[in-house]
Amino acid sequence: MIPHRTLRNLLASVALLFLLAGCGSTPSQYDETAGWSAQKIYTEAREEMRASSWERAIKLLETLEAKFPFGRFAQQAQIDTAYAYWKSNNAASALAAADRFMKLYPNHPNGDYVLYLKGLINFNEDLGLLGKISKQDPTERDNRAARDSFDAFKILLARYPESKYADDSRLRLRYLVYALAQYEVHVARYYVRRGALLAAANRAQFAISTYPDTPAQEEALFIMFRAYDLMGLTDLRDDAKRILDKNFPNSVIVKNNGPVSNDPWWKLW
Repeated sequence: MIPHRTLRNLLASVALLFLLAGCGSTPSQYDETAGWSAQKIYTEAREEMRASSWERAIKLLETLEAKFPFGRFAQQAQIDTAYAYWKSNNAASALAAADRFMKLYPNHPNGDYVLYLKGLINFNEDLGLLGKISKQDPTERDNRAARDSFDAFKILLARYPESKYADDSRLRLRYLVYALAQYEVHVARYYVRRGALLAAANRAQFAISTYPDTPAQEEALFIMFRAYDLMGLTDLRDDAKRILDKNFPNSVIVKNNGPVSNDPWWKLW
């Protein structure tokens, strides 16, 4: 018969072993997708997207890509991940997902959609700031989103001129050309007010050469004319005035010695 004290010590030792074993391991996290096929995970993710449950959809899509990195479901999951991030107001992650897809699959049949999505993401990011710009120092504003959107739509039209997204891309590209030109003129106008006349003339010249055939050209030429006049550069002043008169013979800006509209610079129509 085991002595009472010995039995008590033995039981204590066994309990200690179980305690140590418990401390040395961590419970595995529950995986609801265990045993699911790629198609089942993707179907569930699409259901979540239809319900606008973007966070859960992203989690399922990223799980799908991790478990089944090859095949059509993984490729489509990457595209949908970019879209879901965008809809969840995470533009940075959406763009990163789109860029990653384009690098992995540069010739994918849905490349036009991914480029269109990139253009939309940046287009809407830029529009979100436009309402505030009229009260903001123009040199503090980064128009990178507009330029990136411009690049995405331009590449889409060059690669996929017959894409179903082409017509909308052309309309947005036209707006962006006008907006970027107006932005440059807005900055040039700001430089005039600050007395930075050479910087104003150079910025106006950049607007003219980079974004031809836009409404902003009239004011850009006028800014060049005024800046050169104030700097005493008569030859350059006369050249700018001659081009201005030729292209805008009935210029209201010239007549009023400056723009007369009080609308925000970005309000193009």
